[in-house]
Amino acid sequence: MLRCSLVALVVRWPVLLRSYASCAVRVQVVALLALALALSAPVAAAADRPVRIVALGDSLTAGFGLPADAAFPAKLERALKAKGLAVEVTNAGVSGDTASGGLARLDWSVPDGTDAVILELGANDMLRGMDPQVTRQALEEIVRRLTQRRVTVLLAGMRAAANFDASYRRDFDAIYPELATRYDLLLYPFFLDGIAGENALNQGDGLHPSGAGVDAIVARILPKVEELVRQARSRRTM
Repeated sequence: MLRCSLVALVVRWPVLLRSYASCAVRVQVVALLALALALSAPVAAAADRPVRIVALGDSLTAGFGLPADAAFPAKLERALKAKGLAVEVTNAGVSGDTASGGLARLDWSVPDGTDAVILELGANDMLRGMDPQVTRQALEEIVRRLTQRRVTVLLAGMRAAANFDASYRRDFDAIYPELATRYDLLLYPFFLDGIAGENALNQGDGLHPSGAGVDAIVARILPKVEELVRQARSRRTM
């Protein structure tokens, strides 16, 4: 709204100058114009700078077993730039990290000036059979704190492996859609959608995506990240 008012003032200032006979009033109008231009400069600068995204996750984000430039954040940044989007994607993945671990390092992993976060945590909680309630509480606190900071969040979901009993799978799988609904987050339901269980898209351990697997993740999640960028850019100019 401020930006619109400033634009209106800039457009109308010649009319205002002609409308007032008093020299003093003209000086006041010119001073208001100068102030309007000064105030609009930071808004324009914020709108023009790249959208800063932090990928906060575990080994799936960190790029376990891959060169740094083949990890998910690096390939995602290149894909977004190929779409003409001005972005910077930081890799804040830590191999072996749990949701609670991500919460413990949140403040230094997501520094001031971050516009958006891709939150990819929970896989290690599941693999260790941790209580889904513990995972939920940690993820919710991360989301709550990021929301307070006006950081836009894309929640990347995880699903329990088939070897867990039905009760565990139900409780764990429900974490992500329920948090997304409660906090009105963008949701990518399953980070490994189309990759899990596909030998050709995974490394020898069967758990971590290969380079081709990362390519597949990026291609599938890209529309959601484009929406993340749009929302983040809109939020920081409000």
